[in-house]
Amino acid sequence: MKTIFKVGFLAVLLSTGIVQAGEALNVGVVNLERVVRESLPAMKAEKRISEEFYARDQEIKNLMSEARKVQTLLENNAETLTDSGRRSKERELSALSTDLQRLQREFGEDLNLRKNEELATVLELSNKAIQAIAETGKYDLILQEAVYRNPKLDITDDVIRYLEENSRVAK
Repeated sequence: MKTIFKVGFLAVLLSTGIVQAGEALNVGVVNLERVVRESLPAMKAEKRISEEFYARDQEIKNLMSEARKVQTLLENNAETLTDSGRRSKERELSALSTDLQRLQREFGEDLNLRKNEELATVLELSNKAIQAIAETGKYDLILQEAVYRNPKLDITDDVIRYLEENSRVAK
């Protein structure tokens, strides 16, 4: 919150000084959340992650299905199973449950790590795009995540378009 206040205060000071000097301040605003959600590099990253984690996700789903089958067998055949048979199925269910919890925890940790890695890459590309747009558009100031943004100042579409054009060229 302090950072937002400082940036806003700096913007006011800069605009006051520049406007008094007779020059117009060229300001742009970027909705970084939208860039991370809608840009081509972000969508490619999401697809890579989905493909990378598909097999592990299927493994977890299969294990869940197996655990449900054992649970159903225990519930439906409780009276017909022998004590040793019931204990055996209960141990099997317990082992499946333990394995499932471990796999889900590891999956979640690894997925978050990969998402953070990909997000860092997308943010780096986004910052380069913003800098390029600032230089070519002769912007004095580009803000990210403003509390309020006039749609006339929003250059988010330009950033998304720049990322799309440059990621197609890079391929």
